[in-house]
Amino acid sequence: MIFPTDLLSQDALTPVSLLGAVVLGAAFGFVLERSGFGRAQKLVAQFYLTDMTVFRVMFTAVVTAAVGTSLLAAVGLLDLKAVTVNYPTYLWPMIVGGLLVGAGFVVSGYCPGTSVVAAASGKLDGLLTVAGVVIGMVAYAEVQPAVAGFHDSGKLGGVFLYRLLHLPPLALAVLIAVAAVGCFAGAGAIERLVNARRDPAAGPLA
Repeated sequence: MIFPTDLLSQDALTPVSLLGAVVLGAAFGFVLERSGFGRAQKLVAQFYLTDMTVFRVMFTAVVTAAVGTSLLAAVGLLDLKAVTVNYPTYLWPMIVGGLLVGAGFVVSGYCPGTSVVAAASGKLDGLLTVAGVVIGMVAYAEVQPAVAGFHDSGKLGGVFLYRLLHLPPLALAVLIAVAAVGCFAGAGAIERLVNARRDPAAGPLA
């Protein structure tokens, strides 16, 4: 038995599936808010190395998804290729885009997803960030034809780490999980070191 993957097709966008997406999205937003990810102070503390919660949560999500899907594929319950987004890599635009998103994250205190969470919970800075994201998308759509050459530069096709390393997906997922354990320990050490050097009178940043 293999889990059905036709739910990912456009033909499967039924009212029931759309309702499920809304419910799951709302639940995801609720969890983010309850985890403190709807607060800019909590998020930017990552960049000051005083609170590595964002790193831990995101790395945990990556490990959970990687190990879960790879394990299901290894036992024949999931067609890994059917759920893989084979989006081509455009090296240079992705590097520049990543740097711009990171800069926006530092300036606003939110990433696009957490800004929606903050806006939904009534935070003005979150609402302004959402407005900035929308304005930025519209502005880029207008200038994209003029920078089309750069937009399509550095195309490498679909690049997958397990193929580059010539490893089975499950083996790579296990290695990532092991690396996560070490990284979490390192993150805790960094937090303790940075917070110990801060002025105690300043109090916690988060």
